[in-house]
Amino acid sequence: MTNDAQTAALVQASNTVPVGSAGERASGWLGCLTLIATEGALFGYLIFTYLYLAVQSTQHWPPEGLPKLLLGAFNTTVLLSSSVFVWLCERAVRRARIRAAVVSMSIAVLLGIVFAGIQLHEWHAHPYGPTSNLYGSLYFTITGFHMAHVLVGLVVLVMLDIWTFLGYFDKRRYAALTIGGLYWHFVDVVWLFIFTTLYLTPYWL
Repeated sequence: MTNDAQTAALVQASNTVPVGSAGERASGWLGCLTLIATEGALFGYLIFTYLYLAVQSTQHWPPEGLPKLLLGAFNTTVLLSSSVFVWLCERAVRRARIRAAVVSMSIAVLLGIVFAGIQLHEWHAHPYGPTSNLYGSLYFTITGFHMAHVLVGLVVLVMLDIWTFLGYFDKRRYAALTIGGLYWHFVDVVWLFIFTTLYLTPYWL
């Protein structure tokens, strides 16, 4: 095969590389939405259980007194800010600004780590544990389950950051960024419900 024929074959092959799955959405998009629906229902059950038992309990709720809002509110801001940088990463990739995309995702990962560190500090600061009382069991179950999702999300973001740095994404191929970002946004939205439930409702009940 001549050089011209080889070049033509390579060009034809590159043009036939699939950009995404069949249809308007990547298959991972539907899978992620299904995961979100399932996990969202589970968080909903946990929050409902917390609120129901809080209303039924005759003891002080929480046992240590009202939650400290300042640190929780700051941690909420940190987590929500990470979602902004995940979105900025995808936006930068779509505009072929790879360096900005890598920086944005790296900041998102850092903010996620800060959130996890503050959450661990809060766990350590409480005078009760998961088996101390009813409130402690619910508190550590809900926040622990969320922390597990945060850690999974951080692994996803780190991998997306590496792939962005290696140039795996461009203006046409960025479905993985969208799907991974969707999962991280879900983790952030769930935390808003958890923050409202654990930090704010004790002031109302």
